[in-house]
Amino acid sequence: MSDGGGGPEQLAPIIPLFGRDDTREKSADREAPEASGATTRSAADIGGWKSTEGDSARDSNPVASLDSRGPSERHPARGAAARSAPRLRALQSQDVGSGDGVGIDPSRLRADAEELLVRKLRTRSLSLSEARMVLRGYEQNAERLDAGAIDDVIDDFCRRGYLDDTLLAGQLVTSGIERKGQGRVALSRALSQRGIPRDVIDAALDDVPDDDAERALEYARSKARAMSRLDGDTALRRLVGQLSRRGYNGSIAMTAAKSALAEASFGSSSSGVRFVDSD
Repeated sequence: MSDGGGGPEQLAPIIPLFGRDDTREKSADREAPEASGATTRSAADIGGWKSTEGDSARDSNPVASLDSRGPSERHPARGAAARSAPRLRALQSQDVGSGDGVGIDPSRLRADAEELLVRKLRTRSLSLSEARMVLRGYEQNAERLDAGAIDDVIDDFCRRGYLDDTLLAGQLVTSGIERKGQGRVALSRALSQRGIPRDVIDAALDDVPDDDAERALEYARSKARAMSRLDGDTALRRLVGQLSRRGYNGSIAMTAAKSALAEASFGSSSSGVRFVDSD
């Protein structure tokens, strides 16, 4: 465009129709800080997530947790240890108690052993050897009487008359003769089995009359009547065996058996004549 003077054309300055576009610049300026803030927040969020993930990873690692802080209260290892600890303490206390019980009062131990021996003597007579075995076998909390205490108890019972081998031997001999029909051999064997000393046995048998033949005949007579239904050989064999088991020697047993069977057969015969050897 030219003015009226015909001078050179000059370009008119460009004037924005809506004025300066400050809004776009301000928007750009606002977007830049927001973008940087978003970037910063995003990085922080990422960093926080990573930190949380690291903590979670450490918490989820049982090995690291056990190594650093030990097992938790709900961990099986912690529970097993908690359960086993009281048992171990109980066993230790029990062991200590049993250790304290080792030192038993010797007088109490002896009194209990004497009471046991008295109960045994109430049921049957005992020899010194049998009483000694009772005392040796008595035990209380793994404690036993020593040899000296056992000897003291035996001596005490002998002084009181509770133990007497001589008296016991006489009783056994009398019972064996009168109730069992035993001979000297059987009596000697029975007394020896009860632990009675040999000299006491010999003294007891010396008082017995040497009449084994008569005692054997008496015993054979008591058994011969029950054998009346048997044939002669069977009855003789059985009766001789019974006499031998009671300590009678072979000749005495055979003589007594024949005599008893002959008497039983003669007494049971109803008729007829029986011949016997003449003198």
